[in-house]
Amino acid sequence: MKIAMTSVPVHNPVEAFKFYREVLGFVEHTYIPEAYLAIVVSPEDRDGTTLLLEPIGDHPEANAAKAAYYRDGLPVIVFGVDDVQAEYERLKALGVTFRQEPTTTDYGTQAILDDTCGNYVQIHQAP
Repeated sequence: MKIAMTSVPVHNPVEAFKFYREVLGFVEHTYIPEAYLAIVVSPEDRDGTTLLLEPIGDHPEANAAKAAYYRDGLPVIVFGVDDVQAEYERLKALGVTFRQEPTTTDYGTQAILDDTCGNYVQIHQAP
């Protein structure tokens, strides 16, 4: 068994699709905007795990959980990168807002960004 797809809850999959492609650098896997269906994949592994930009809709419990994660500054997903500092600088130059600048611990280096879709996302570089 392997992970084929995971999801990130977003308020608007069409807007999220634009951010995840144009800013974060993912590529289109499946995009049907009229159906609010947006799936991206890493350009480094086009046959790998896909990411569904999941429309959260009006589901009260899901919206409450999403709001709590955001309020508490918790990332909803972690993306691995080769160089957190370089990725931080690239994204910062594109206007991305960071909740946490690159920080190094025994577990690696990470930074947390706002995906403009109601989520915090962590980028992580293994030690």
